Parts: sequence; structure tokens; C-alpha cells
Amino acid sequence: MGIENSLGDGFLTTKVDSLTNWARSNAAWPMPMGLACCAIEMMAFAAPKYDAARFGSEVMRFSPRQSDLMIVAGWVNYKMAHAVRRIWDQMPDPKWCIAMGACASTGGMHRCYGVVQGCDNFLPVDAYVSGCPPRPDALLHALMKIQDKVRTEHSTKLDT
Repeated sequence: MGIENSLGDGFLTTKVDSLTNWARSNAAWPMPMGLACCAIEMMAFAAPKYDAARFGSEVMRFSPRQSDLMIVAGWVNYKMAHAVRRIWDQMPDPKWCIAMGACASTGGMHRCYGVVQGCDNFLPVDAYVSGCPPRPDALLHALMKIQDKVRTEHSTKLDT
């Protein structure tokens, strides 16, 4: 029906959004913010045993201009929160954030005046990974949730 019949065999029609989101979801380049002990588990996530390469996240980008996924691993104090936010602002849109561990999500056992009680106070967090420290496969699960979110969002804007 429609354009599919006139093109014949060998042609595939799709929406630009679907194609763009599929490409973005399979090429999420993480920017690691390893601030505490969860960073050790994040290193294991990038190792060959858990094979993050099958999700397109095999290379950690230490330049915010080359990454589109920030992984905040560990507790954040108030002085570091400004630096993390500055790095977040330097990342190109669209971008996503994972709060890894109890400390990044809620402050964890560091309930004191110098620690931010959850990085969602200064960053828009898309996925939370619970645990102290969380296992690398839990981080893989959060990455799959981010991929699902990327695949369903609308990337192109319509002129209205």
C-alpha cells in the first residue's frame, strides 16, 4: 500500500526517528564520573567479562564533548557537584545520566553536611542502579533501560 508498492523489492521504508534512535541507542559513549568505590565496578563493566561492546559502550570517553551518557559512580560532595554539572553542560545533546550506587542515588551512608543527597539534585537522572557497590550486570541492565528510552523518544522536531 502506498510507497511500499511503488518501490518494489529491495527497498525498506522507515521513519527517520526510528533509524536515528536505533543508531543512538547502539552507540552510547559513556563519560565516567568515578568518584568513589563504585568506580571499581564500573571498570569491571568495561572489561571483557561483561562485554559492554555489544551495547556500543565499549570505550569510555574522558572528553565530555565526545560522550552522551554520564555514569555518576559514587558519592558527590558539594564542591565536586559544580564540576560534575559543568562537565554535564559541556556534553552535547541528547544526553543521558545513570546514577550508579546508593551514594550517587541518595547519598548512601554519607549523610552529612558536605555530601549531596543524590545527584538528581543537580543532574537529570535517567536511570538508577541500586547497591553498595552495585554489580556490573546491574549497570548493564541500566544501560539497556537507557537504550529502551532512547529508542522510544522523538529526536526530530516538527515545525508547527
